[in-house]
Amino acid sequence: MRSIVIHKAKDLRIEEREPEALGADQVEIAMAMGGVCGSDLHYYNHGAIGTIKLREPMILGHEVSGRITKLGANVANLKVGQLVAVSPSRPCGHCQYCAEGLRIHCLNMRFYGSALPFPHVQGAFREVLIADAPQCVPADGLSAGEAAMAEPLAVVLHATRLAGSLVGKRVLVTGSGPIGVLAILSARRAGAAEIVATDLADFPLTLARKVGANHALNMKTQPDALTPYAANKGSFGVLFECSGAAPALAAAVPALRPRAVIVQLGIGGDMTVPMQQITAREIELRGSFRFHEEFAVAVRMMQQGLIDVKPLITHTVPLDRAEDAFRIANDRSQAMKAQIAFNA
Repeated sequence: MRSIVIHKAKDLRIEEREPEALGADQVEIAMAMGGVCGSDLHYYNHGAIGTIKLREPMILGHEVSGRITKLGANVANLKVGQLVAVSPSRPCGHCQYCAEGLRIHCLNMRFYGSALPFPHVQGAFREVLIADAPQCVPADGLSAGEAAMAEPLAVVLHATRLAGSLVGKRVLVTGSGPIGVLAILSARRAGAAEIVATDLADFPLTLARKVGANHALNMKTQPDALTPYAANKGSFGVLFECSGAAPALAAAVPALRPRAVIVQLGIGGDMTVPMQQITAREIELRGSFRFHEEFAVAVRMMQQGLIDVKPLITHTVPLDRAEDAFRIANDRSQAMKAQIAFNA
């Protein structure tokens, strides 16, 4: 089977790999669609995510969907030919955090396309994937592209849960890439009264407005755009920080009202935090990392028409042009979510 393998920064190859054996509690999936994520881009651009560095070639990818081609002997709740969204999150189910119901913090987590452990956890950008049956959520009624968006949507749903009630709140979203735009969709669905989005490029801000932001501010051309919101000790009750950039957080904090909540989703390495301002306003800073049970919820919300991710899918390229998808995803002047079609 063909697989998309990163060897080092800017060294991406399509290689032949042997498919894994099918276990009794697993399914074989013909991969249909895979989305290029920010973490995939970090490996492609830098060969690392912060201090997590590639130490061996690794198959990339964790935002995927496909059709089941074979069932393991013990699998009864899925069927051949079914489109499924595949969760990349595989907690062990036995460690202390799994026992506490915190599977997201599993001590033995196996998350597709991660260089954190060694040997690395190989990713899902391959023509044939063997997955555990519980990873697979039936995506009937969705396109393969929509189903592959379940993973980033689950990330944002987890963050929305951590933020607490958004009903009637004024919400600020810094960083209007795929996660930021999904945060806008989620916050609007959760009852936010007003949503303001920021970014450094016009293209993502245009999409932010399209999906529900009341205002979209270009902080590159208008670096003081948030200043009016800082009057009277701030305006926003919740900040979804989706950029992972210290300047974005620094610019946002003065616009937060006392006892606001910051939910940090963006990951870009260590950040300097304006701790004294956070302390003086009694602002809560909450980290949000990945998801677990929200994955199935994401699929259901798309199936029920509660969240429409289709506007985010701006580019789809075939597997034999996989590197083009990475180049396109790097260009924030034209791309939101670039996806790779494996069995077009």
